[in-house]
Amino acid sequence: MSPAMMKMWISFIAMGMMFLSAVFIYLSRYKFKKRFFRIFTAFVAYGLMIYAGIIMMLLIFSGPTPD
Repeated sequence: MSPAMMKMWISFIAMGMMFLSAVFIYLSRYKFKKRFFRIFTAFVAYGLMIYAGIIMMLLIFSGPTPD
């Protein structure tokens, strides 16, 4: 697999993590009533968002891949 394709798949994984983070935040704020579940899902959501943001920053600042 070429480096460009590898970067593409990694960026898709990071975008999926961002989507999961949005779903977990929605569940945490509007669906869960128990405090433990709200805190746990919010913690996981923010962790996923931070990790996905770091991955995307590394991919963007690594620049284009050579042919």
